[in-house]
Amino acid sequence: MCFFYALSQDARSLKNRYQLKFEFEFEFQLDGTDEPKYYASGFDYPRMPVITADHPEKLQYFDWGLIPSWVKTPVEALEIRSYTLNARSDTVFTKPSFRNAIRQRRCLVPAEGFYEWRLFQGRKYPYYIHLQDKTVFSFAGIWEEWVNRSNGEVRRTYSILTTEANSLMEKIHNTKKRMPVILPVAAEREWLRNDLSQPEILELTRPLDAGLLETHTISKLITSRTENRNVPAIQERYDYPELAVLG
Repeated sequence: MCFFYALSQDARSLKNRYQLKFEFEFEFQLDGTDEPKYYASGFDYPRMPVITADHPEKLQYFDWGLIPSWVKTPVEALEIRSYTLNARSDTVFTKPSFRNAIRQRRCLVPAEGFYEWRLFQGRKYPYYIHLQDKTVFSFAGIWEEWVNRSNGEVRRTYSILTTEANSLMEKIHNTKKRMPVILPVAAEREWLRNDLSQPEILELTRPLDAGLLETHTISKLITSRTENRNVPAIQERYDYPELAVLG
């Protein structure tokens, strides 16, 4: 699964990474802030940058937690988004919440790393996972546009696809053995193509090679209810002596 991730790069850096086009300076802060996100929780439904198939040259900010277009009321919209932070690649073409978006509205979700927990002897230990070269990568995402029928407000929301865990992630996420779909750079523009068939889309959702990832344990700051978690320290290595037996 993927409910927590990091993106501390500003919009200008993302412009260079994805070769985007910004016509006006204000476009660098489409979400109204340029605050680094060392820790973004899906359960806060944050507004995060995405790149869509219909505007591949632009950086846009959508809300995490996909709201299908067929949802009728604001109450239903608030209820469903906690169940649509992720979309399983093996059921995305059949689930009513996702089946239209996967065919017509795919997007890239920039990230620097993500957080997951490992179960060991009845306790959970947090890990930070990133590319070995520590560069920005793209989750495979889908998005929807929902219109509030009571006031005409338009909301754009997204979900991150997940797939079976690779050999590294199945040791960390050792209960459900899932991981987010991370697209190789060469496959990013392919993901945004509108003419892909279902088999071609599913081929792109295969787990990333474990050799490209690096991970380490982090402190329990990530579970604090009183401290600020959106700080660089949340990603720092923290060793747990009891895990030494795992190698």
